[in-house]
Amino acid sequence: MKKIALVAALAAISGGAYAQSSVTLFGVVDEAARYVKNGDRHQYSLASGGLNTSRLGFRGVEDLGDGLKAGFWLESGFNADNGSNSNTAKFFNRRTTISLLGSFGEVRLGRDYTPTYTGYTDYDVFGDNGLAASSKFDLGLGRARDTGTTPTVANGQTYTSGQGTRADNQIAYFLPSNIGGVYGRASVAAGEGTTGNKYFGGRLGYAAGPIDVSGSYGQYTVAPLNGQDKFKVASGGASYDFGVVKLSGYYTQSKFATQKIASYSLGASVPLGLGIVKAAYTHANQTGTDNLTGANIDSNDANQIAVGYVYNLSKRTAVYGTAAYLKNKGTAQFALNSSGTFAGPDGGKKSTGAEVGVRHSF
Repeated sequence: MKKIALVAALAAISGGAYAQSSVTLFGVVDEAARYVKNGDRHQYSLASGGLNTSRLGFRGVEDLGDGLKAGFWLESGFNADNGSNSNTAKFFNRRTTISLLGSFGEVRLGRDYTPTYTGYTDYDVFGDNGLAASSKFDLGLGRARDTGTTPTVANGQTYTSGQGTRADNQIAYFLPSNIGGVYGRASVAAGEGTTGNKYFGGRLGYAAGPIDVSGSYGQYTVAPLNGQDKFKVASGGASYDFGVVKLSGYYTQSKFATQKIASYSLGASVPLGLGIVKAAYTHANQTGTDNLTGANIDSNDANQIAVGYVYNLSKRTAVYGTAAYLKNKGTAQFALNSSGTFAGPDGGKKSTGAEVGVRHSF
């Protein structure tokens, strides 16, 4: 990360007190050559964000004295393959927050990840990026990934909530970092008259040495369907680093009206020279009836197997490759991440793919 020291501001009031302020410019550029086959259809593409999401951001902290600090964070996602913003409705679509930090912890205001999203994706060895991203199994139950477009949804379900990954208008409180490895966060987001934007949730965990374990719960108020307007999600995850291998896993369950999906993933990361080998198995289990059609979906499950390798050319630059295989059951239509509007597989068909890319961070 390249720091740009902008100012050491002199507060000449009351005895010449000093406030130290700095701003950091940071970002990621990530592109990959990708091939995806959904049933009988296939697509070659140059995709953005196979390893990490391409982004540009600014963040800063000012020391206010007596242990109190103020901070801000502005971060915009973009598609490196064509230069477009990843969300046409929001320029700083990834994060726009201002914070007060101290011995009490942190109070953070603005647009940010929800605690229920990080509650399971933090334990995804692929970081919810690229072909093998895990959040594909959360789609279709009222939570969008907030891409700024209207995506195709598993089983034809339309979205009833727009803030599964991030939430606007959040007021969040983070526990201080010095309480024996315990960490936690509570968030509430005002709907401000927009259906699907009202949210509350929290996450509590413990991380010390090689172990990290946490649980989370959240609830959205969405457009009523079948007499219900609460979309609920709960998850738990854990990881343990043995040195020669780091094992990770999570379980998450989402429910809205008559439809429920539960998924779990088991993954491993193995250091190998200047690189790392990653592998994960993910299973998605749908139960109940489709909220729109009323059809039984108990057999509409899916399994995904993914392997990848990341080779670090330097601290900032890496080359990588990922291959994944997704098998749908029943009439399920889950698909590996693809580019543009490429259609998913027909019900019960496979989705397979591979990508090779390069990532540079600064």
